[in-house]
Amino acid sequence: MHSGRMTETNEEKAASNKDQWRERIAEQERSGVSVRRFCQAQGIGEHLFYYWRRRLREQQPPMRFALVERGPARQELASEASLELILASGERLRIGAGVDAITLRMVLTALRA
Repeated sequence: MHSGRMTETNEEKAASNKDQWRERIAEQERSGVSVRRFCQAQGIGEHLFYYWRRRLREQQPPMRFALVERGPARQELASEASLELILASGERLRIGAGVDAITLRMVLTALRA
């Protein structure tokens, strides 16, 4: 007989686990502390952190880039870009309000390389 309690399917448990690890990884990145210190403070194994970080990165859809315009800057409405970075080369990187934090972090890492 069914107890009336809803049970999670294996797919729901896996999705929940992925979400928890995404949040942990994002929290570590926001914290500015090393992975080792973060894992010690959270009581999680460092090897598990690296495993999940690699696994989740491999599952991400390919990164998409926006059109880069060269030449004089055009006037924009404030709502179009909430942040604009001007690179040492003079190029401008306009970042909209709804940008995904992980994708932005990857773009900035690529620019620093």
